Amino acid sequence: MSSQFRLDRAFANAKIISFNDTDKFILFSDCHRGDNSFADDFSNNRNIFYHAIKHYYNNGFTYCELGDGDELWENRKFQTLLEAHKNVYKILKLFHQENRLVMIWGNHDMVYKDPKYVKKHLDSYFDPKIGTEIPLFLDLRYHEAVILKHEDTQQTLFLLHGHQADFMNYVAWKLNRMLVRVLWKPLQIMGIADPTSPAKNYKETIKVERRIKKWITSRNNQFTIIGHTHRPRFPEVGEPNLFNDGSCVHPRSITGMEIENGAISLIKWEIATAEDGTLKIIRELLEGPQQLTEFEPSENSGIRL
Repeated sequence: MSSQFRLDRAFANAKIISFNDTDKFILFSDCHRGDNSFADDFSNNRNIFYHAIKHYYNNGFTYCELGDGDELWENRKFQTLLEAHKNVYKILKLFHQENRLVMIWGNHDMVYKDPKYVKKHLDSYFDPKIGTEIPLFLDLRYHEAVILKHEDTQQTLFLLHGHQADFMNYVAWKLNRMLVRVLWKPLQIMGIADPTSPAKNYKETIKVERRIKKWITSRNNQFTIIGHTHRPRFPEVGEPNLFNDGSCVHPRSITGMEIENGAISLIKWEIATAEDGTLKIIRELLEGPQQLTEFEPSENSGIRL
């Protein structure tokens, strides 16, 4: 089973969400929310992330997470992550209650492809203070891929994690998970990175991007947004329409993509020093905004929606 087949299958089975120019989306991926230990890369940026998603919640955005939101290779139980980052999950719960939460599974949270697992572990949690179960993400559904389809232009934006183009992290993910738990997590604490991860291996990143670009070209330059490699990407008009929102585990910053007023932007949130010496969290525009319609439309991509 080739990467092209896996991408075709994800595209054909993607959940379709209609949108128009009044809708607003924030796309993050690769948060890798962990247990707040030395191996938890998310913990360094959790205050930045919390501030950013509060901003997006208060301003009416729909939150889309393109995989690897939860670090379930290094950690065996979601409860551990919830206890470490409960404030983050409480805000995500608010998005979910207002039907503004779209979740995609990646290789590090691939267990979420099983609806029974999601229901068992994410529907509710036990609060020892009051001795009862508290609702969390009731009836939440994770997807392998999502297609945002514009109501007026019929343009389609294909959202997925991107590990479909990575054999070891899609087909052999259980083997990789075992290696991470047994070998790489202890080494990570000592500062040694996992060489099989595209996020830590430039050659693997190039391979993944090349395979997805090949698929995009075969689909008439299908507009595609991924994560997985942790490398932000915002193509020029005329290049293969492969976008990447980056990750939330960059050193001292997080990156993501905003879709607003029919345009897309690559953004970064980071801690900056004000002139009076105080620290504050700021949003920086890296690329865009650029109108979606400036990129080659995908109505001729060969799929019937």
